[in-house]
Amino acid sequence: MSSSLDSIKKREAGLSRQLTSRQLGMIALGGAIGTGLFLGSKFAISFAGPSVIISYVIGGLIALLLMGALSEMTVAHATTGSFGAFAEHYISPLAGFMIKYLYWSCIVLAVGTEVTAVGDYMQMWFPAVPPIVWVLGFSTLLIAVNMFNVKAFGTLEYWFSATKVFAIVGFIVVAAALVFGGSNPDFGMQNYHADGGFFLGGFKGVWFAVIVAIFSYLSIEMIAIAAGEAKEPETAVKKAFKVTLLRLFLFYILTLSLILAIAPVSKILEGGSPFVTVMQVIGIPYADSILNFVVIVAALSAMNSQLYISTRMMFSLSRGGQAPRVFGKVRKNGAPVNALLLSAGGIAVATLIYATNPETGFTVMMALSMFGAMATWMLIFVTHLYFRRHHKRSGEKLAYRLPFYPLGSLLGALLMAALLVTTLFTVEFTMTLVFGVPFALVVGALYFLLRKRMVPVGEERQDMALVEDLA
Repeated sequence: MSSSLDSIKKREAGLSRQLTSRQLGMIALGGAIGTGLFLGSKFAISFAGPSVIISYVIGGLIALLLMGALSEMTVAHATTGSFGAFAEHYISPLAGFMIKYLYWSCIVLAVGTEVTAVGDYMQMWFPAVPPIVWVLGFSTLLIAVNMFNVKAFGTLEYWFSATKVFAIVGFIVVAAALVFGGSNPDFGMQNYHADGGFFLGGFKGVWFAVIVAIFSYLSIEMIAIAAGEAKEPETAVKKAFKVTLLRLFLFYILTLSLILAIAPVSKILEGGSPFVTVMQVIGIPYADSILNFVVIVAALSAMNSQLYISTRMMFSLSRGGQAPRVFGKVRKNGAPVNALLLSAGGIAVATLIYATNPETGFTVMMALSMFGAMATWMLIFVTHLYFRRHHKRSGEKLAYRLPFYPLGSLLGALLMAALLVTTLFTVEFTMTLVFGVPFALVVGALYFLLRKRMVPVGEERQDMALVEDLA
């Protein structure tokens, strides 16, 4: 079977390997630290109150299991098609087709959540300017950046992510000093029990908030896709796996704990981003504006990462004959521009929804993207079970192997299935399955329509030029 994966790598040739392990780690961090933390956390708090901390711990544990499974498979086979290629190879071509399209759709729609959030954030400074102006302006800028080679993308994303990291670290230092070393009686753990107590929404609220936590952690899996353009993918993935998980737990769980200790739930729900609200409560001059700037950078960073990753997934689909061949072409600089322009379609959807429903645009886009996200994570766990079973039967030794198999992947798959069912009972996520199930059926039907023109595993696509002129 190794020859079939080699053929998948060969058909996805043409992208340039210019990402360093440092950039790879920042790309994953950049995708995962966006509106999910800075704005989505408010949405999660509305479900669970202070016990949202438990929700993010549960979501973090699922993310930990997912990253372990992905790291094992990626070290064994680094390719741009990533978990889509793994599913195609270890389960079936239909499984690979489904996971690629489900993931592509969720990331394309997630781009829309980031850009609608930017429109909201800019209102703090420019209330007279229609948010749609910022949506279109920033979208054009980031699409242009992604038209350059991957090195330009990696450099920009590194500094975007670094800005977020430094800001969050600064926030943690200031907030921790106020909570644990300050003299203000309004700041402290007593806020966990104000406004209805720690378990404000009960167990149901904690569980519902896990859905938002999963959305917040979404994009950590992009390490596996970006590894296809890394200089030393095996080494880079191992390093990125370790540092990303540590940072995510630190940034999400610690920051949320401090936010809830400084401002009661009622105050947080009155404002926009909980980070900006906390800075306003603290009263440090211009701190709220500084945090608002960071929140905007965070959203742009996540949007940048998601444009990159959705583009690569569409590229992989095209190279396998599972999408029109035009999307598998790359420019001479190594950028798959046609796939990029198609993947920017989520911005158009978000712009339309935002223009017609400005108050609920963010939550609608989140609900639409969640089906593909949750289904993809569930299928990654299933793929890992097949992956390990194959290696056990063949006697092949893995270069990178983590404990807790098969329990970790079984638990992860079951939890993701349970969360998908839970969306049926959550008003805010009603559209998740209403949109997602018909979409999955359409994707399944599309597979059988396109099956004859797909590139069989073990063969290469002969009907297209791999590189197109810049003109």
